[in-house]
Amino acid sequence: MDKDNAIEVRNISKSFKVYYDKGNELKEKMLFWKRNRYENRMVLDNISFSVKKGEAVGLVGKNGCGKSTTLKLLTKIIYPDKGSIEMSGRVSSLLELGAGFHPDMSGRENIYTNASIFGLTKKEIDARLNDIIEFSELGTFIDNPVRTYSSGMYMRLAFSVAINVDADILLIDEILAVGDANFQAKCFNKLREIKAQGTTIVIVSHALGQIEEICERSIWVRDGHIEEVGEPLEVHKHYLAAMEEERKAQEEKEKTQLIEAEEEQRKRLAKEKRHGSWEVMLTDVRLTDKDGVRKDNYDIGEDMYLHMDYRVNKPIKNVRLEIDVYRIDGMLCYRTNTDIDGKGKLEFTKDGKITVKFNNPLVTSDYWMNIYIYTVDDKEVECYKEAVRFHVDSDKGEGGVAVMPHEWLDL
Repeated sequence: MDKDNAIEVRNISKSFKVYYDKGNELKEKMLFWKRNRYENRMVLDNISFSVKKGEAVGLVGKNGCGKSTTLKLLTKIIYPDKGSIEMSGRVSSLLELGAGFHPDMSGRENIYTNASIFGLTKKEIDARLNDIIEFSELGTFIDNPVRTYSSGMYMRLAFSVAINVDADILLIDEILAVGDANFQAKCFNKLREIKAQGTTIVIVSHALGQIEEICERSIWVRDGHIEEVGEPLEVHKHYLAAMEEERKAQEEKEKTQLIEAEEEQRKRLAKEKRHGSWEVMLTDVRLTDKDGVRKDNYDIGEDMYLHMDYRVNKPIKNVRLEIDVYRIDGMLCYRTNTDIDGKGKLEFTKDGKITVKFNNPLVTSDYWMNIYIYTVDDKEVECYKEAVRFHVDSDKGEGGVAVMPHEWLDL
């Protein structure tokens, strides 16, 4: 290992088994053995880098690229499948703040426990105790059980312990958002102070500005490989440009998927006897009685309420709505539209509902309604054939199509 280096990472690779649906009990594993299938997911693939003593380095990259895995390998929480890692000096890590805290122990007791994990003796902890308590700003709460702490108090105590162990190497993973704004500023100033004392720092963060303030170099990790190493501003410029390209590619992919989904919907609706350009689309069509109760069986002379809920995919105006009533044998029994009824041209700008009240004159048979929305030049916006079906039943023995109100005179 080079005497000027604090960290040397040589050709390390790390993969994890990702189970599709793993059984937890022996019985499940025996009976549902197919659940034990898994894939080996390569998180880091043959990466190498070094960090000089007293240098601050930032690891950047999108979620899942392998940054945090790299830090866990450096802390020896996990071990690489192949390759080697050498580190020189005492290591302090801020990965899982408060890991090792016992909820029933006081803050003071947890300081001793947690600091001992970092390798400090009781004498060394005694010497740092007041500094840790003062930095955490817990004051009179320090002798209360940790389970009574708020999440902010808990994190402040953990951070205070981790940065007061006089480590040669400090590893930090996305924890610079601890506490309120004032405490965050204090944490960042403390990191600058630690760095000035010669501590080697490796930071994983999405806050690129923080890395640019404190780090001499950035390492861009992309899909388990090191994409670029260099001066933070330059690396971050390339990283952000790549993320923007990926965002645009994702947007294009989602746009294509949306178009494909719309095409599938058109095919499905065509099977349902529907077609059109669908600037306006009927989302629910139903017949009800005067109380709004759905029904499909009516008497002659009974009021029927046709409710049409619609969605506006694109605002449109100067259209008409038409309703045709057909008997089961295909005979057109009645047709009306908003022009005929003097409602003029319609304008659809937002989702809504239209209701039409009919007094049913039809005689016993089965019927359906077709609903159309047309533009002034007869472009089909929404054509919904057989949108609703209904039955008219009467025992009066009428014939024909509809009842004609009449009276017998001179009889």
